[in-house]
Amino acid sequence: MGIDHRVLQEAAQWFAVLQSGAVSAAERQAWSQWIERPEHARAWARVERISGQLLPLSADPVGRTAGGLLQQQRTSRRQALKLLGLVCGGAGLTLATGSAPWREWTANQRTAVGEVRDLRLSDGSRLWLNTGSAVDIAFDRHARQLSLYRGELLIDAVGGQSVPPLLLNSREGRLRSERSARFSVRQGDGRTQLSVFAGAVEIQLAGLGVTSVAAGQQAGFSAGRIGPLEPVRAERQAWSTGVLLADNQRLADFLAELSRYRHGYLGCDPRIADLRVVGAFPLSDTERVLEALAATLPVRIQRRMAWWVRLEPAV
Repeated sequence: MGIDHRVLQEAAQWFAVLQSGAVSAAERQAWSQWIERPEHARAWARVERISGQLLPLSADPVGRTAGGLLQQQRTSRRQALKLLGLVCGGAGLTLATGSAPWREWTANQRTAVGEVRDLRLSDGSRLWLNTGSAVDIAFDRHARQLSLYRGELLIDAVGGQSVPPLLLNSREGRLRSERSARFSVRQGDGRTQLSVFAGAVEIQLAGLGVTSVAAGQQAGFSAGRIGPLEPVRAERQAWSTGVLLADNQRLADFLAELSRYRHGYLGCDPRIADLRVVGAFPLSDTERVLEALAATLPVRIQRRMAWWVRLEPAV
């Protein structure tokens, strides 16, 4: 469920107030009333996940504030416990929803936010892992298998009779390639995106048979449906060279993609969401990318905190 940007702004402002170390009783009460609404609680949890504030309650001003609510007569014990759960809860909420399964943390290859890794596999294939990705690699003489749990990969896979087929598992299904192929796979929320640049790759879904995707094509699929074949997009592999491509892309969509390569919140005012972005931008310096946008588009950079950046209309 999406969160209104105005509510997210309010959550960020409350976070700054509660971290200031000089919070009045009236402010604590106002915050407790504000967070009672479900949408506000979701925004608060998101701000905490973004900020990475998972410190012990005794060391965290927000935690101390929430703990102090236990002593306020007008705040019920249930409400106070809910607030404490939110303070402790960026990672906890993720665990509760199952959106970050334990396999992501135990995968034998993982990349951090902003990191792109280039690997040589035992069979001579070349594998790139995009930002914030997790994959298990199991290659031997008898089988070659990849399991993508999070993020995105690009592989230049060798093929032929001398090696077993390459199998790649995502949350939604399995991909298979018996010949040399170059393709990328991106794991989304309930959806996998396959883009093929050379060779051919089969999508195998239970009960739906096999769909072959040839070079120059891409397709997305869920557990029960394979989308239409479309022309492949160059940006699906440009990231492996450290470049973020934008070909007449909406500003909001461009920022959503750029945000994958940096910590914190990055967004824009809805009034400028449909501005168009064209160019090739360096993924190694996202601040430079934002400055380039501000220099070429009628936008300005608004920083509420170090980790909270929003583009707004220039006037």
